[in-house]
Amino acid sequence: MSTGKKKGLGRGLSALFGDEKPLEKNKETTSSNKVSISDLSRNPYQPRQNFSEEKLEELTNSIRKNGIIQPIAVRPSKSDPGRYEIVAGERRWLAAQKAGLHEIPVTVLDLSDVESLEVAIVENIQRDDLNPIEEARGYKRLNEEFKYDHESISKLMSKSRSHVSNTLRLLTLPSDVIAMLEEGTLTSGQARPLIGISNASSIAEEIVSKNYSARKVEYLTRNKKNSDKERVIDTNILKTQEKIQKVLGLKVSIANKKNNSGKISIEYKDLDQFELISNLLTKN
Repeated sequence: MSTGKKKGLGRGLSALFGDEKPLEKNKETTSSNKVSISDLSRNPYQPRQNFSEEKLEELTNSIRKNGIIQPIAVRPSKSDPGRYEIVAGERRWLAAQKAGLHEIPVTVLDLSDVESLEVAIVENIQRDDLNPIEEARGYKRLNEEFKYDHESISKLMSKSRSHVSNTLRLLTLPSDVIAMLEEGTLTSGQARPLIGISNASSIAEEIVSKNYSARKVEYLTRNKKNSDKERVIDTNILKTQEKIQKVLGLKVSIANKKNNSGKISIEYKDLDQFELISNLLTKN
């Protein structure tokens, strides 16, 4: 990722969050102007897909009373001269329409496509507005469309690399589990342990119905993950397992790992069976 991109983004974000003076015309940004609401269009790089109707209504009432205090960040439309594309502030734009406004204040930024995506993601994350899947899809676009690696994304977003990687992995979950994350019925902490689990959907439904904590989910899924990942089925070991079961008359299970280490488990139902096992193992 080039230094130029980072520098441009930094200036754009400074203007967006109000800690930089407007630059000359045709530079990075112009001073705030009022434009017609109909001349604005949604940012195609906006990672946020869902807006809370309750919060939108609250913002609408606030705008009716106080107007829009912070200008919406926009950039000139590439495909439609004279119009503008929203970079950050889409919720204010929607609320302004509901409030009956015809014009709104904007700050015009000169941003590339990747900078527009960066600003949209950063703005939403700083406001804690994205659900985990929207955040993950934003990171995915940075990675796939603009060739940012996980380390670059983590620095840009001021997140740990592990957070970025774990968030992206949520996209590998079944579609119904992803829908739960989008709806907010499942948290990322509850969902992460389900990654790589064959019956993730049914477990997710159980988590929601029984309101399991993230720690409880980790405990429930740990053994299954380990067995799915490490157990190796060997016909010779299975034959040995059957022989031991016949000799003891008890249930025996042998778990063999890829490195040929493992464990033998023998189940007993009462003290008599326990003594039988003890005598056999300690017999000289």
